[in-house]
Amino acid sequence: MFEAFDSREIDTGEARIFTRRAGDGPGLLLLHGFPETHVMWRDVAPKLARDFTVICADLRGYGQSSCPPSAADHAPYAKRAMAGDLVALMETLGFTRFLVAGHDRGGRVAYRMALDHPDRVEKLAVLDIVPTAEAWDRADARLALGYWPWSLLAQPEPLPETMLAAGAEAVVDNALSNWGSAPATFPPAVRQAYVDALRDPAHIHAICEEYRAAASLDRRHDREDQATGRRIACPLLALWSEHGALAEWYRDEGGPLGIWRSWADDSSGGAMPGGHFFPEESPIETAATLDAFFSGR
Repeated sequence: MFEAFDSREIDTGEARIFTRRAGDGPGLLLLHGFPETHVMWRDVAPKLARDFTVICADLRGYGQSSCPPSAADHAPYAKRAMAGDLVALMETLGFTRFLVAGHDRGGRVAYRMALDHPDRVEKLAVLDIVPTAEAWDRADARLALGYWPWSLLAQPEPLPETMLAAGAEAVVDNALSNWGSAPATFPPAVRQAYVDALRDPAHIHAICEEYRAAASLDRRHDREDQATGRRIACPLLALWSEHGALAEWYRDEGGPLGIWRSWADDSSGGAMPGGHFFPEESPIETAATLDAFFSGR
């Protein structure tokens, strides 16, 4: 995996972020979700590197990136802080303006980056998410049961940390098997990489802090933006799983794109083949769709 990519750890001032980089052209930052790491882009990134300088990063607290100390209000793991890491990272790499695509948790970091740093993000793609406050406002039994990390990992410590530490393999297998994607999508080496990333106590705590921040500060930041009328200024592409939950859950709102249109003036999107992990399940289609959007073709 990532044979043509260079690896580097970059100190952003508050965290050390692990990256892989390849290609030439405009900077394109790819961000992963839970329980993944940058490894989720293994089949997409090489295709995009034909047209872009692709940077795959592990979010703070995930994968091979560092785990800064948290705080009582979970602010070090709010998407605002995580977005700040990546703006600093891209500037270190020579990109004061760049493109960004994020899946799942990475999509939440990506849209927060576009809101907080509109001068930095040229185009934004969000994969299989709606804004955090919107998801919480519409949460019901389907979210609580189907995407259990939202509620379970946001519980006070040490309960979720203890459960993750005791069952890393069960956590990964449940997510990879039950969120709409075919288990065959994940070769043994990839599955093992995700399991290994959940074994370290510092990373386990950091991931739980990120979910706690999503249930509190991230929601507040979203609502503050709504109250003040701040919107995503750059072109936004929203993609979601044709076999996943979002299209069904938000049908009355016009699907995920209907929700995103209330956040971004220039928005487009559609369903992608596969389940929640469609970038891994359908890498050719995902790469082609992202390439066309970011290239303007």
